[in-house]
Amino acid sequence: MAVDFPLDFRCPISLEVMSDPVIVASGHTFDRSSIQQWIDSGHRTCPITMLPLPPFSPLIPNYALRSLIDNFTAGAIAEKNSGKPRSSLSSDPIHLLSSLSFPADAAELSSLLRLAKDSLAFRRLLADSGAPSILLRHAAASDSPDLQDLSLRTLLYLSLDGDDVRVGLVADGALDHLTRVLQSGGPNAALAATTLTSLSVVEVNKCTIGAHPAVIPALSFLLLNGKGRERREATTALYVLCKFPDNRRRAVRAGVVPGLLCFISDGSERAIQVLGLIAKCKEGREAMSNADEFIRVLARILREGTARGIEHALLVLNLVCSDSKKIIWGAKEEGVKDICLLLVEKDNAKFGRNALTLARNLEKGELVDFI
Repeated sequence: MAVDFPLDFRCPISLEVMSDPVIVASGHTFDRSSIQQWIDSGHRTCPITMLPLPPFSPLIPNYALRSLIDNFTAGAIAEKNSGKPRSSLSSDPIHLLSSLSFPADAAELSSLLRLAKDSLAFRRLLADSGAPSILLRHAAASDSPDLQDLSLRTLLYLSLDGDDVRVGLVADGALDHLTRVLQSGGPNAALAATTLTSLSVVEVNKCTIGAHPAVIPALSFLLLNGKGRERREATTALYVLCKFPDNRRRAVRAGVVPGLLCFISDGSERAIQVLGLIAKCKEGREAMSNADEFIRVLARILREGTARGIEHALLVLNLVCSDSKKIIWGAKEEGVKDICLLLVEKDNAKFGRNALTLARNLEKGELVDFI
């Protein structure tokens, strides 16, 4: 069974589904291998806008899109392995929408999912009908995990249909229902977090979602107590939400710092990126300064992490060390300055400059304290 991926999942250069989507300075997303080949070939412009890109333009991982692609693919594989014929999942769209009521049965929800996945026209009919409210009620019903899964997947596909739909779902009360799924910590919590990521892509939704009293605390709970996939999806949702400055303080108050440090210890580069956003606010830096494992975890990343992990760890440490003597002395005890000097010797363009800046900041902090 061929999978019909949404156009937004395909790289504008290769037209293939992206495996490692990254954002360039123009704001457009490409698959990493395609845009890197474009740049290595001597091009210094965005392939879409043709406007100049800055020298050494960073390729920023688009974790939100990657998560959506992964979930879409997983759903397609699950349907293929189920062995159900295509006809069993389909029905007349107009009749299906007009007759749908709560509670719906598995056959009806399976048909909704298939049609929402395959047809843009149906997704638009679905968005304008009363079906989203029924799907949201099923999404919050943890006593029927199978129906909950079907509803959440349908809502996720629906949310891919544009900003107006995303705003509409939030206005229809999606946050209350999705939060209940997160708080339950059940088998569909990761899917609820992915749906929140999709809804958070819209700037106005970042504010609305972050201001909801339970969403960020629920993501923090999932980050600290969930399993691998749940933690990854919660981290991705936090990453998108924390691009809005007010949400960084909300995340700190919800206690995300310990969960992020724990996930970083388990090898998550994405968690370091969230820490980098939170470190941009004073409350975030204070929370990191007071976290017992902060220096030890970040120092280990500098010694043993990947190039991308080291790059983000240096950014975080530079921000936190700028106003914390406690961290400066903790960094000294962990040998961070010596690690930085070794990184400078490697002359890696990605992090050599930040390593040198951190080494100098640590040296200045030590001198000031000595005087």
